[in-house]
Amino acid sequence: MPDRPSSSDDDRYRWLYSGPGEGGPSSSDSSDGSPPGAEDDPDATRAMRVPGPPPAPRSSTPPPAEPDRPRPRQQPQQPQQPRADLPPPNLPPPGGASPREQPRSRPPSRARVVRRVLLALVLVWLLFLVLVPIWAWSQIEKVDATPAGERPGDQPGTTYLIVGSDSRAGLSAEERADLATGNAEGGRTDTIMILHTGDGPTTLVSVPRDSPVEIPGVGGSKINSAFSSGGAPLLVETVEQNTGIRVDGYVQIGLGGFVDVVDALGGVEICPEEAVQDRKAGLDIAAGCQEADGTTALGFARTRAFASADLQRVQNQRQVVSAIADKAASPWTVLNPWRYYRLASAGAGALVIGEEMGPIDLARFAWAMGGVSGGGKTCTVPLASADATWDPELSQQLFELIIADQTGDIGADLCQANGLG
Repeated sequence: MPDRPSSSDDDRYRWLYSGPGEGGPSSSDSSDGSPPGAEDDPDATRAMRVPGPPPAPRSSTPPPAEPDRPRPRQQPQQPQQPRADLPPPNLPPPGGASPREQPRSRPPSRARVVRRVLLALVLVWLLFLVLVPIWAWSQIEKVDATPAGERPGDQPGTTYLIVGSDSRAGLSAEERADLATGNAEGGRTDTIMILHTGDGPTTLVSVPRDSPVEIPGVGGSKINSAFSSGGAPLLVETVEQNTGIRVDGYVQIGLGGFVDVVDALGGVEICPEEAVQDRKAGLDIAAGCQEADGTTALGFARTRAFASADLQRVQNQRQVVSAIADKAASPWTVLNPWRYYRLASAGAGALVIGEEMGPIDLARFAWAMGGVSGGGKTCTVPLASADATWDPELSQQLFELIIADQTGDIGADLCQANGLG
């Protein structure tokens, strides 16, 4: 660096090296930074200003917008696969609760399990109770029992004609031997009963099979021959024409079916007043109440080994029929599934009903049969003699009370066990 000029040097260079107070520029110097005395000396050295860029002119028009540039398409981020050497992350389940905070599902209590099982059993049981009768109904044989001739008009209450046929059709030689039915051909009605139900007591009236009556188109004969002459329609017509009672339903049961029904119930109680031995009916029983199986009950209903013959037999038949109805209507029949099914199956194979009867009619018939043993009345058509001839006056009075559905007015003089008073 050159040495600073001394004071002896020319004073014209002092301004370069002196500061304020030392002869350098001061507030009195020129504003453009020229040395003192520059205004007087045109050749003196002056500081030069460097001109800056001119300011941009202001414009009211906005600059043109830049065109939109296409943005690069963003690729979806692929989830990072956890490394194979790292355990899976322990993520919280939906809802923010950690696995430790999840409530544990408690097993159902024992009482709840028991209730569910009982409910399922009840539902299955109800389904069983409904389906079995529907199936049995489809197996029952239906026949045309509507008479061809003129019939009585509609009457209050409901009257059924119950027929027990002695037909051996469908029985094998072994079954005929076991039941002691013999080999008689044809078909007659060993049992004829009129069952009436309505506002008064249910009434069951036996019609002796040897009763002499007028058979339409045939003439005077025993009433049981009407069935063999013209089947169910002629028998219904014969009963209606001789009694004036309109038959609303026809129910027929055969020998083999009768046995199956009794056995399905586990037997019925019979109460013979005296010991009975009848080889023709295959019967050998002591006096007094006792349990009878199907074969014994059938023999008891068929035997005529009594002093009053057929008149005692109709009483035995009503006793057996009432015992069947009473046991069939017991709660145990419904609670015991095996008995319930066997009874429905046996009844389906044993019964023949008129085409005019529907499922509800058959149910009402079964209900009416139960009413016989539950405060109903049982009797025989009033007879004039032991040959089963009807008493014209008393029998007509009985029929008129049934026609009018006034069974409560049937007195002991009209309702006798053997019809003879």
